Amino acid sequence: MAAGPRATADTAPAAGAGEVEGEHIKPFTPEKAKEIIMSLQQPAIFCNMAVDWPAQHWTAEHLSEVLHGKQIRFRMGMKRTDTAPQFETTCGYVEATLEEFLTWNCDQSPLSGPFRDYDHSKFWAYADYKYFVSLFDDKTDIFEGVIWSDFGFPGRNGRESTLWIGSMGAHTPCHLDSYGCNLVFQVQGRKRWHLFPPEDTPFLYPTRIPYEESSVFSKINVVNPDLKRFPRFCKARRHMVTLNPGQVLFVPRHWWHYVESIDPVTVSINSWIELEEDHQARVEEAITRILVCALKTAEDPHNTRAWLNPTEVEETSHEVNCRYLNRAVSALFDYYRTSKVVEIQALRTNREHMKKEGLNVHNHMEMEQTGGQDLSLGVVKQEAASLFGPDLVPVILTSEELPSKTGSIFEGDGKDFVGEDGEHSGKLHCTKRQRMMSKSEDASVEQNASNSNVAPSQTLISTDDLLDCLLNPQVTRIVAQLLIQGRSLWF
Repeated sequence: MAAGPRATADTAPAAGAGEVEGEHIKPFTPEKAKEIIMSLQQPAIFCNMAVDWPAQHWTAEHLSEVLHGKQIRFRMGMKRTDTAPQFETTCGYVEATLEEFLTWNCDQSPLSGPFRDYDHSKFWAYADYKYFVSLFDDKTDIFEGVIWSDFGFPGRNGRESTLWIGSMGAHTPCHLDSYGCNLVFQVQGRKRWHLFPPEDTPFLYPTRIPYEESSVFSKINVVNPDLKRFPRFCKARRHMVTLNPGQVLFVPRHWWHYVESIDPVTVSINSWIELEEDHQARVEEAITRILVCALKTAEDPHNTRAWLNPTEVEETSHEVNCRYLNRAVSALFDYYRTSKVVEIQALRTNREHMKKEGLNVHNHMEMEQTGGQDLSLGVVKQEAASLFGPDLVPVILTSEELPSKTGSIFEGDGKDFVGEDGEHSGKLHCTKRQRMMSKSEDASVEQNASNSNVAPSQTLISTDDLLDCLLNPQVTRIVAQLLIQGRSLWF
């Protein structure tokens, strides 16, 4: 990559002392961007942070030339509007080159070739979850075109990224990622994101079928929900945004999201950022894998395609899954030990410093333990929110009514994520009291709906029904914590 100034849009701050006149710096330093990412609790759009990335020029046509004939797996889904989600287990798949995809996507339904069975007017195609290290295994220099170090993660580039290429209508069903937070760079075309906060998990009807490690799916098609079957979904707080080329979306940990392509061709690049909470999440995922594989293979050992996501290579034996669980628990305790050593060293250094200053260390430590950390975190969050503006735009709560496919979301200029009243706060979270008060109400509504709409033949409890209860994220979290507590007695 040629050296040169890291230019931004004209909205960047004016050149100050020490800057060359006519050049623009990025709106946030890497340190400040990382601070925002690690403290912000709602999705937000970073603007003018990737204007000089070589990856901004990676259109599908360009990538077709770079890959020159390499076969890629495309997921084929139907352009339909019913209420059932299109999980990956229900889709078709083809192996094709990007050139063949682009020809088919020009509405030229071929009589031969990999897309011959898929009418372009009825199907969409999605090359999703394509890891750079596999896709560009013989062109590793291309990794440098993605510069996540601009967001405070030194050395992070395309090697830790995935590529997504789709036609209009291509989408991922609503889900949350068990691990990390997410940064998404939009290269070509636009994508519409529907996001829901972690607190709304009960309203999204989580399920682990189909099973994919680190993905908790929703039973709901959030763009066309069946409210008779899933009445609590009406309480979910939808945050919707259109991501435009050049923008980077930050998705905080455990935010639900449904993503759809709304232009003829879309190209995106993302990277999942590891977090400290991932250590326990891996224990929870290991518990989930053991239970899913044990119960589903016992139910039908010869039909894994019905419940195992195509992204999972194969179901593994109970013995292998138990080893995975033990490794996850051991890694968690290794992390605890390392963190404890670092913490003790920091406290010792702090005490020595305080003694030199003649301060009361005991009172200082007591203050830190009872509230200092919360206060500090609160200040950081407040500072992050105060940075909202042209270069950091929050994704805010939207109205209940979904836009039509011919409405502003498709025809807008990318500014539809700004609220009509211009407010960016105060709407995102209902109070805990409000959530608690609504629980009995939700149960009553759902019971009435169940009594009036479900036929007697549908009331039999299936293996999937049992798994939905056993593997509810709240349950697996409790099981993991109990397992960790019991195991900690040995250390």
